[in-house]
Formats: sequence, C-alpha cells, structure tokens
Amino acid sequence: MTDMKHLMTGAALAWLAAGTASAWGQDACFRYPQGSTVQNPENLYSKDGVLTVDFTYQTSPGPDGRPMYCFVNSDGVQSPTLHVKPGDTLVLNLTNLVPEGTGEKPVMPEMEMAKAGDGGCGAESMTSSSVNLHYHGTNVPPVCHQDEVIHTIINSGETFRYEVHFPKNEPPGLYWYHPHIHGLSTAAVQGGATGALVVDGIENVNPEVAGLPERVIVVRDNPPVNPPPKPTDNDAAADLSVNYIPVGGPLYLPAKLSMNPGEKQFWRILNSAAVSILDLQLRYDGVPQPLEIVALDGVPVGSQEGSGKGTTLTNTHLLIPPAGRAEIIVTGPPAGTKSANFTTRKVDTGPVGDPDPARPLFVITAPREGTAPSSLTTIPAVSGTPPPERFAGLAEAKPAKKRKLFFSEDETYFYITVDGETPRPYQMDDPPSIVTTQGVTEDWTIENRSEENHEFHIHQIHFLLLARNGVKVPAAHQQVIDTVNLPYWSGTGPYPNVTLRMDFRGPTVGDFVYHCHILDHEDAGMMAIIRVQPRSNSPGSEQVTQANPATAEREAKRGRAMH
Repeated sequence: MTDMKHLMTGAALAWLAAGTASAWGQDACFRYPQGSTVQNPENLYSKDGVLTVDFTYQTSPGPDGRPMYCFVNSDGVQSPTLHVKPGDTLVLNLTNLVPEGTGEKPVMPEMEMAKAGDGGCGAESMTSSSVNLHYHGTNVPPVCHQDEVIHTIINSGETFRYEVHFPKNEPPGLYWYHPHIHGLSTAAVQGGATGALVVDGIENVNPEVAGLPERVIVVRDNPPVNPPPKPTDNDAAADLSVNYIPVGGPLYLPAKLSMNPGEKQFWRILNSAAVSILDLQLRYDGVPQPLEIVALDGVPVGSQEGSGKGTTLTNTHLLIPPAGRAEIIVTGPPAGTKSANFTTRKVDTGPVGDPDPARPLFVITAPREGTAPSSLTTIPAVSGTPPPERFAGLAEAKPAKKRKLFFSEDETYFYITVDGETPRPYQMDDPPSIVTTQGVTEDWTIENRSEENHEFHIHQIHFLLLARNGVKVPAAHQQVIDTVNLPYWSGTGPYPNVTLRMDFRGPTVGDFVYHCHILDHEDAGMMAIIRVQPRSNSPGSEQVTQANPATAEREAKRGRAMH
C-alpha cells in the first residue's frame, strides 16, 4: 500500500488553524482555571462500524512559557473521547499544525528517530515538532497506518491517515491515545496531547454498570509552573490536572465534581501523566470509601475465566501507574457529609525517584439547588452477549519460554535489558532484543535494579500478573493488564520483581516495543523492540510489512561484524 501522507497547501493549513482555534480564541490548547468544575470530554461514537475523525495537532504557550500541545477535533474541541465497538474501524486523519522549530530537540539527540521513515512510514527524519499516534492498550497490528510507532513520523504541515482495525474480541473498556515520537514523548504528553479511547460494551460483560452515569476522568501532569527554590520530598516533580483543570502547587487547589448524595456513578480513570504515579483514594469526612473495581487496563475484572462475565474487586485505594487505567463504581457522599475528597496518596518512588506527594484532585459537591440535572452520558442497558474472550486460558497456558529482563540506569542513560546482555540505550534502528513466535505464551520476570520506580509496558498485547517478588499473586488479583509498577531497589538484598505471562497467541505479528512508561526514562533509552514471527503463512495472521530496509541492512552488517 502506498503511503497516504500528503503535504497540505499553505491556504488549507491557515483555514484549518483558524477554524480549530476559534473555539478558544487564539488559545487552541485551552486550560481551565484552577478550582473549576470537572466536565466530561466530548464523546465521538462510531456508526455502522466506522468512526471517522479529523484531528489537528496544535500548540499554545503555557503559563510558564513552555509549549502546551493538544489534539483538536474538527469542531475545535480538545481531546475528545473516541468510542468504538469490537470489530470497528477508526479512521483518523491527523494534520500537524505545530510550527517547525517549536519545542526543544530531544535530550538524547543520538537516539532520535532520524531517517526512521526510510522504507517505512511517514516522513524520513524527525524534527522538534514531529508527532505520531499510539493507541495504547489496543490489540491492533503494528503496521503502517495502524499502531506503528518505530518508523512513523508526521512533520509540520503534513497530514497522515490512520485506519485502525479493532479485533472482534477486543475487551470492552478504557484505552487511550498519545504521541510516541522517541525523544519527544515526555514533552508531548506533559504538554497535554492525550485523550481517552473507549471500546464500548462493558455492560454486556458486567451488568452492574448498566444504567449508571458515566464519567471519563483524565489525569495529566506537567512541569511545575511555580517550582520552589529548594524542592523537598513534599514538593511534586510535576503538577497534576484533571480534565485540563490544573491542580498545581504550592497550594494544590482542587477541582470540583458535582454529584448527588448517595448517587452511584461509573468512573473511567486514565492516568495519562508522563511521570506521575497515582495512588487514588476517596474520603468522606476523612474515612476512606470503597472503590468497586470493574476493569483494569481495558479488561473487565474476572472476565477471562471461561464465562465471559466480569466480577468486581473492592479496595479503599488504587495505585495506577503512568499509562494505567481503572474503571470503578463509586457511591456519592451521604447527605450531611462535610468533606468529600478524591486524592492521590504519597508514593515513595525511591532515593532517586521523582517525588509524588499526597495531593487533592477534586472535591465532591452536591449540585446547587435549582441547577439542571447532570448532563452525563449513561451506560446503556445490557444489549447482548459479551465478545469472545481474548485472553481465555492464559493462566493455564504452558509457557514456551522463560525470560528475565531488568531495569537499570546510570547518570546518563536508562536501560531495559535481557538478562545476560550488556545494558545499552535504545536506538530507533536497533534490531529486536527478543524474537518469539506467534501462538505461544512466555513467562517474563522483570527486575528493577535501580533506586527508583519503573513501569513496564508492552505494545500490542496484554499480560497476566502472576507473581511479585517470587510470591504468587492471589487468584483474584491475577488480572490481565498492559502496564505494571515495579518498586525501587533499596540497594541491598534481592531486586524487586514481577513475573508476567506474555500472551502472543493472537494474530498480531511484526516488530513493536516494550519500555518504561515513565516517559523521560523511555526518552533516555529505556525501550527495546520485540519481533513476533508468524508461526505459518496462514491467511489468519495479520501480516506486517517487511522490516525497514535500512534496519535490515544494519542488522546484516552487525551480523557480519560478529563473525
């Protein structure tokens, strides 16, 4: 298939820029004032199996002078929530309107995506304003115009067409989209260019959510606007925001959320922060409240056990790593409650980790008397059977191979390394660090050999959490997820670790990446490529394009040099 990228005319770009900026004056990447009331993002729904969206990638100056970034819909609204159903197609036309020269070059320029498009997908060389899109958590192919981030570059003034085909057995739940240009990921995500993606139908898996008002809560972070002269562990490495409402230091003025007393709601919570780990808790008059967990990382809890029906887990706090998602049922505060606060608790990220102190996110207030009822969307009634189970039998599957990987770092770079290999920072033209075969499962033990937290994430697939520090996780907590937190190493004793069952049984083959989802760690080298080879030439495999010719030639040269 030929590349569908094209260069727009100057007149067309000017028209688009004027149209998308009109909703917020000239401030395309609008932010609400502190203390505002949380509103749901705009919802866009597929029709007849297709959702077509026209996005522009834009920038505005932030309050501290740093550029903010955003994806703007054709009606001028930022970061809408994209709704599809299993088996649907998302057609997303993305135009990059960020002027050339905006932003800073990657902090590790030797690792930037230069000439990543050679024989690949999109422009041939990245710039400081380049963009692409990753559809995080989705089990879609890593091919050009779907979810390929190794070779896809969209530069200023260019339009690129994505046509993402969701499998019929995609679990219904919360996913998200964000830029994945290596070296610029932190700046783009902290700039605000993130949004939610929902695969609809969760009510058919867990009927408990049917009929409940639905909220999409997107937590983002950004560099502190008013950093203290001498930061302490109680000062955050990044300010937070809730649906573009800043919750910044030093006062941490929370946002507001309106909710009727005793009302049940279904909250879809996305931690789209670049570096901030959340440990969420809901407190009424200081007492932690139960959080009824319905889904994690897009997969309904308990839904892969053979019946297709979901269950729930209840806890009084919930740790969500950067990129993680949780979908929960909450009950509003009883009448007469004096304080109702949704907070993130302090997270100890280690001696060299980014401080994540306790902070409020929002306070819950009752609607003012005489105001209109909530305009929240409502989860539909049960309408059919659940989709086929994508990860059924994963707990019982016999792994074809066991591997050990480890996180480490030094004063310059961050690494994720296969045990026995020498740590080296990721390069965009690297050959795969791991090669496996479609149809198998593997057990990976990931160790953290550094004195700060890291977050393991892999594209295209999910994994089952089996054990922590060699101790089997209780069956109820062996959930299928795509991102997992690894606590820091104390400096003595065994390395903290998790054991994960990686699921390569699906149809997807090709090259994709795994990395730490603390994005400044990824940008500084903590990423690697895995290649899933097809088990046969059967037509059921979602074959990918051949490897980038430039990469193939480099692999061949390295092979010759080793012999």
